Amino acid sequence: MQKSDCIISVEHVSKHFGEKTVLDDVNLYVRKGEFVTILGPSGCGKTTLLRLIAGFQTASEGVITISGKDITQTPPHLRPVNTVFQKYALFPHLNVFNNIAFGLKLKKMPAATIEKKVTQALRMVGMTDYEDRHVDSLSGGQQQRVAIARAIVNEPEVLLLDEPLAALDLKMRKDMQMELKEMHKNLGITFVYVTHDQEEALTLSDTIVVMSEGKIQQIGTPIDIYNEPINSFVADFIGESNILNGWMIKDKLVSFAGHEFECVDKGFGENAKVDVVVRPEDIYIFDPSEAAQLTGTVTSSIFKGVHYEMLVQTKEGYELMVQDYHCFEVGHEVGLLVKPFDIHVMKKERTCNTFEGKVTDENHVEFLGCSFECSDTKGLAPDTPVTVEVDFDNVVLEDNEEDGKLTGEVKFILYKGNHYHLTVLTDWDENIFVNTNDVWDDGDRVGITIAPDAIRVINQLVDK
Repeated sequence: MQKSDCIISVEHVSKHFGEKTVLDDVNLYVRKGEFVTILGPSGCGKTTLLRLIAGFQTASEGVITISGKDITQTPPHLRPVNTVFQKYALFPHLNVFNNIAFGLKLKKMPAATIEKKVTQALRMVGMTDYEDRHVDSLSGGQQQRVAIARAIVNEPEVLLLDEPLAALDLKMRKDMQMELKEMHKNLGITFVYVTHDQEEALTLSDTIVVMSEGKIQQIGTPIDIYNEPINSFVADFIGESNILNGWMIKDKLVSFAGHEFECVDKGFGENAKVDVVVRPEDIYIFDPSEAAQLTGTVTSSIFKGVHYEMLVQTKEGYELMVQDYHCFEVGHEVGLLVKPFDIHVMKKERTCNTFEGKVTDENHVEFLGCSFECSDTKGLAPDTPVTVEVDFDNVVLEDNEEDGKLTGEVKFILYKGNHYHLTVLTDWDENIFVNTNDVWDDGDRVGITIAPDAIRVINQLVDK
């Protein structure tokens, strides 16, 4: 995208609260008239990014421009944007008309102009007969419409929406999604929308921005984000996925779940470790036959309204989720088949834990703020800088924090078909990644242990 095509430009923006980094070198460009959704879990930085664009907070680093003008330090009321919040912040002592007209009156517009603009805004949100109603008498969906009308009546270049449907029930939320999409089409202004709801993002957006831990993971159309996730976080966060460890044997041939599959991916090299994504709706399930690539037993079968969601334990020891219109009962033997174009291969983000450290003596190496006993110091002198590698399988988590060499908190759990891949944020504020068969919950406090012979030491001065 050319910068000249953008109405909003966010360049190398970071936001720090004390020592905590909430946004880390974010770059985002939004076209005029585009519906962009910033999507991610709680605490990923999406609302902070929206508040920086709105002007309610100031970037610690970087530049934000709107229509080519640097507004990084511009106060909110001087920016060509309006914001609709999750809590609509309507004035309870004013009726619908006066809530919508409030900003126009502050600008001291003529009464006739105000009436004309408010009437147009009410028509746009389908509230033409509600001018005299008090906002406390309105439903949640109606209050949300009034909040949008109050924002669009000022004719902003950009409308910012911070989870505006979160307080509505499911049916109302789906109805309002369609109305928002229609409003965007009719208004022709730029919408920047924040949500943690994947379905909402896929329904509404021209472009989705997926965030995690203060960084943008992927930007793309809903179809691209769903069908071509860039990494395992995006694949897991957007819809249901089977995410498995795999080996790219050669171009268009990949091995996972104990079987070799033809695929359409290439360019990964030969015998390369990869992650493989197969969506549950893309797995064919049927009575066992010679056509089956995998066979297994149904362990769970739940009716989801449109389809059945089934878990199948394969004979190779992998659990796969399958969605199909036909029901196979628990205990039923089944065959599974995946076509080449339904397999998505991703480059692995990492193949082991890697840390910077130093040798402390002939039997110890220091990393993550701790001194670990190590069998691989290679006679290196104390204070020699080294790179430390630890395989995911060799990190042990303890229920009791005191039993660990260091401690941390489980931050992200990814099921890989026959084990869990965990991200644990250590108290040293660095992530360590763990493969385990044990069941942990997000937020669990854990002790962390690494055996001496599980630590590989690479001399930075020699081995590079």
